Amino acid sequence: MTNSDQFGIKEALQQLGIKDINEGTSTGLKSYANGKIIESYSPVDGTLIGKVKTSTKEDYEQAMAKAADAFKEWRMIPAPKRGEIVRQMGDELRKFKEPLGKLVSYEMGKSLQEGYGEVQEMIDICDFAVGLSRQLYGLTMHSERPMHRMYEQYHPVGTVGIISAFNFPVAVWSWNAMIAWVCGDVCIWKPSSKTPLCGIACQNIIQSVLERNNVPEGVSCLVTGTECGDLINNDARIQLVSFTGSTRIGRHVSKTVAERFGNTILELGGNNAIIVSDQADINMVLIGAVFGAVGTAGQRCTSTRRLIIHESVYDKTISVLKNAYGQLKIGNPLNEENHVGPLIDKAAVKDFTDAIEKAKQEGGKILVGGGVAEGEGYESGCYVVPCIIEAENHYEIVQAETFAPILYVMKYSTIEEAIALQNGVPQGLSSSIFTNSLREMELFLSQQGSDCGIANVNIGTSGAEIGGAFGGEKETGGGRESGSDAWKAYMRRQTNTINYGTSLPLAQGIKFDV
Repeated sequence: MTNSDQFGIKEALQQLGIKDINEGTSTGLKSYANGKIIESYSPVDGTLIGKVKTSTKEDYEQAMAKAADAFKEWRMIPAPKRGEIVRQMGDELRKFKEPLGKLVSYEMGKSLQEGYGEVQEMIDICDFAVGLSRQLYGLTMHSERPMHRMYEQYHPVGTVGIISAFNFPVAVWSWNAMIAWVCGDVCIWKPSSKTPLCGIACQNIIQSVLERNNVPEGVSCLVTGTECGDLINNDARIQLVSFTGSTRIGRHVSKTVAERFGNTILELGGNNAIIVSDQADINMVLIGAVFGAVGTAGQRCTSTRRLIIHESVYDKTISVLKNAYGQLKIGNPLNEENHVGPLIDKAAVKDFTDAIEKAKQEGGKILVGGGVAEGEGYESGCYVVPCIIEAENHYEIVQAETFAPILYVMKYSTIEEAIALQNGVPQGLSSSIFTNSLREMELFLSQQGSDCGIANVNIGTSGAEIGGAFGGEKETGGGRESGSDAWKAYMRRQTNTINYGTSLPLAQGIKFDV
């Protein structure tokens, strides 16, 4: 450990059951890991946090066999009782919020407050799932045939595969797993190989809950290593694959799973824009745009990538943004005085610098920042200076998602033009407008408005509450997770007809006399 240990990282690891950090780490409830070693380095200071054994194909098969057996028992437990077990998981997460939040911050690189916030999301989704366990509603329908009753009900799909990304190393798993569990499914989780210790910590936290409730081994399985991704995608025993990651990999997942007639929840790239109206509150815009662009060092799928500003307030908005960017503190995210932490690794730093060069080649103008931070405190080589680039929406680099703190700014003259610019990218995750005009608000939210899965008014693009269904359209994948009726993706719908009469009339008046 380096100076980051002044923030209690070593103690946090020990509290989470990750003790032998240089000798290979257990995968929690049940170890399905006998393969090669992967090493987890913190982007905060470049320190080796731990070594983790990956899962072999044999390990994976063992986990799947356990999951199949567990499903037969788990699905028979009444949903409210499954919800009670999830409630206990939420309580356990409350106990470990501080150490898990620190690990998330240290292994991924997001600010400590964001690390704590991510764990709070896990707690919140547990609470949501508890209530949901008593609300897995179907519908009743009137039959056209006398003395018949029709209704629909939902059954668990079976085994759910969860492939999560490094930027939300624990929350996205919980969005899927907690909902899947109250629905009666079992889960096999492959966390990002860039943040494997966060996955192990989660398994360790829920272990005591599963054991004291005599939950069968296999309800929660963890497998590690990149090879396990395609094992999940190609496995016909896995009825649903929830994948969070890049659009490029998402295409592969979608095609692979579809070929075996499996289902997917895809949470892919975002190219999110804020429209700044001439009737916007600039102080609100400042908060929404700056946090949206630099929070998590721009490594959220909902991060603000584009700022579409009315020409009459363009200069004023840019001036305010420049001033705010000049006050950003870049450094160790465990220090709550800092605003911007590191990117996940040096490959991400190269993507950042390459994107800036590409934007310049296409005619973009650098307004603020854009370099790699150097000197004391930046030894990991993963810190960059958030960048604002004046650009045009049609630039090839603007059309792509760069997972880094780059904000492209551009002008518009009419609200219709602004909406066209907002929609004029392949991705369709999150969008926002800042305005005090009721007409502009309603137009933005209408069928003529934003084509994104998330459309906000007077709040930014970044982040979402667990009560709403999360996801986007177009190259974002179309999936929905978390709240609202997203639970239906984790279940199979069945239509039932019961004849309680003494004759057998056929539908549509068909006669068939024997």
